[in-house]
Amino acid sequence: MDIYITSQFSKIRDAIKKLDKNGEGFIFIADDECIKGILTDGDFRRAILNGISLSETCDKIANFNFKYIDVENFSERELINIFLENKINHIPLLQNGKLKEIFKRKDFNLTGKIIIPKPLNEVPVVIMAGGKGTRMKPFTNIFPKPLIPIGNKSMLEVIMDEYNIYFKSTFYISVNFKANLIKAYLEEFNQIYDFSYILENIPLGTGGALKYLEGNISCPFFVSNCDILIKANYSEIYSKHIEDNNDITIVASMIHYKVPYGVCEIENGGSLVQLIEKPEYDFLVNAGMYVINPEIIKYIPEATFYNITDLIDMVKKNGGKVGVYPVSENSYYDSGQWNEYSNMLEAMNKNNSNI
Repeated sequence: MDIYITSQFSKIRDAIKKLDKNGEGFIFIADDECIKGILTDGDFRRAILNGISLSETCDKIANFNFKYIDVENFSERELINIFLENKINHIPLLQNGKLKEIFKRKDFNLTGKIIIPKPLNEVPVVIMAGGKGTRMKPFTNIFPKPLIPIGNKSMLEVIMDEYNIYFKSTFYISVNFKANLIKAYLEEFNQIYDFSYILENIPLGTGGALKYLEGNISCPFFVSNCDILIKANYSEIYSKHIEDNNDITIVASMIHYKVPYGVCEIENGGSLVQLIEKPEYDFLVNAGMYVINPEIIKYIPEATFYNITDLIDMVKKNGGKVGVYPVSENSYYDSGQWNEYSNMLEAMNKNNSNI
């Protein structure tokens, strides 16, 4: 049970790492082995959006009014009632405050007893696969970046498989560099994936190819770089975009960086204010995944190199709403440069991934 428990006085960043490691999306907060609260990945995202430092302790953002069952009063009927009455996926069984067992909603047949949300269908996904992959040379001198191998699949397949976990996806693959190689490789997958191509006759940047979809897409759609993978709940990202009434939602990864030196803070032309020994910083970085409303495609010029950051600026300039959906550092994988590619393969092997 240790993988599901952390101290209420541990730092938020350390708790999130442990939460990622157990793979369940939550971790219990304990004081002297007694469960006092729960911290979920949703609590983490809200903390990031509210500007709470990850150096704060878990008790600052944990939920201490959580649902649980005591061994003395345990019954399966009570357990089912809690699942039916609350939108929670895990219920702890406690004995004198200590964790004895964790019950999971997915292990119970509640069909017909709860309102099941309508599944998302036919969600469009644009994969930007036209780049030259210069950071991955000499590999990309021969193979295009989308076909870089991840286990026994290409990166392009891995991305499409991840979307298909959450809904039936219609893929639009933007191609330019070595387009014929990508098309030849995907010929045998016509029965597995629903996809078509956007052919860039000239390089159009990270957003220019979206112009070809104007009038052809009528609902919010995902856009993804072809060298990143986000391990998160895509249905939740999509629903949050709609709920917040965003024009664009940027999926952003928290990155923790520790400066390996003492940092001098100065003023007045060189007077030392303080010397900070090996400071640690947390940043939200653009992960290369977006949800975009089709109405804003009108801002993109035709047949012109245009980055998605230009589109974001244009939306904000015209009074539109751009939101951010944070994910943890361990949810973000980058295969676009050699050191990150190696880290991705290592992480996948540790997680016993079948991709």
